[in-house]
Amino acid sequence: MIEEVVNAAQSPWQNLYAERVIGSIRRECLDFMIVLSAAHLIRILTAYSEYYHRSRTHLSLQRNAPVPCEIEPREQGPVRAIALVGGLHHRYIRMAA
Repeated sequence: MIEEVVNAAQSPWQNLYAERVIGSIRRECLDFMIVLSAAHLIRILTAYSEYYHRSRTHLSLQRNAPVPCEIEPREQGPVRAIALVGGLHHRYIRMAA
């Protein structure tokens, strides 16, 4: 039997969606960086948010990003790495030589 578990109002530590995204941010970003100031944290989180929506694959989206990218043919050139989030993550695209 499945029972509904009601969480307290305005309790982010009981919100499964908030906990999931905070866990992803910590595991994939903040555990590997030293935050120097509040402004630096905002820059890091802005870069991570762009990476998360444009480059990171999601299983629920059939290994595509929320902002889907087109398939690049081999004739377009060699694969190049673009550093994202301060070099912590990369996006791979084809560029003409």
